Amino acid sequence: MDETAMPAEPFHRKDGFENQRLCAVPRPQVEAALARPVTRRLTVTDAGYFPVATGHRRVRAKGAPETIVILCIAGSGVVRLGEETSHLSPGACIAIPAHAPHEYEASVDDPWTIWWMHVRGADVAELTGASLGVPRPLTRLRAVEGVAALFDELVGLLERRVSPAQLLAASGVAWQLLTRIVVDSVLPADGSPLERAMRFLEARVDSNIQVAELARMVGMSPSHLSALFRRATGGGPGAFHTSLKMARARTLLDTTALSVTEIAAAVGYADPLYFSRHFRRVHGLNPTQYRAHHKG
Repeated sequence: MDETAMPAEPFHRKDGFENQRLCAVPRPQVEAALARPVTRRLTVTDAGYFPVATGHRRVRAKGAPETIVILCIAGSGVVRLGEETSHLSPGACIAIPAHAPHEYEASVDDPWTIWWMHVRGADVAELTGASLGVPRPLTRLRAVEGVAALFDELVGLLERRVSPAQLLAASGVAWQLLTRIVVDSVLPADGSPLERAMRFLEARVDSNIQVAELARMVGMSPSHLSALFRRATGGGPGAFHTSLKMARARTLLDTTALSVTEIAAAVGYADPLYFSRHFRRVHGLNPTQYRAHHKG
């Protein structure tokens, strides 16, 4: 894990950690991967697993040439990135941008267990910046087990003979890992106001709900609720509800013989002509054309 050019670290365990896993791709193979199609966009250079990493500490005054992603699954530790200090506990994930000065260390009293990887490539900054990185380097995941499983698969790939094919497979896993982190970081936590609002709309696809009514039900302002919806879904509550209605309409068109008028009523449209116009704006086809289109 980038042991070269490191300053003296009095608390760094030179002999590693019991049951650790650590993989470092030879740098000539990294450079070759960064010159090939696909892996030039994302290449894993190092990855590993440090369980109960007592004394683990890294200080990089000039940063690292790679972006570093750390997932804490047990214990705790601290990451200092610029002026910001982040405390990692189980479920916390952080991305340290390439070349950014940083240091991190496991807690003395409750040392962390972490999965980690170093990545380079043309798309890394964009992928990690979607939910991680400055000015928001830390995110807390809800589906930690799924992300940890991908780390496990990634390390398993790199523990085998390193070849262009293995590095390509590792890039695919790392891509999925990063996108899973992005998605998990924006999805609402169970029981949160946003999650309750989404479930309420999902249960009422055949109704029309005002944003003010929805916000009052979950105990927040309409503007705040709308902002949360936009971050999680890309649109406001109305757009989210419409997407649910359109998804239900597609299912009914594909799996039943209901008329367009009946389907419109089933998804909360009293006027079937208005429903058809709205459906066409979303899909580029009216409901009848959509139903006739061969799928699969």
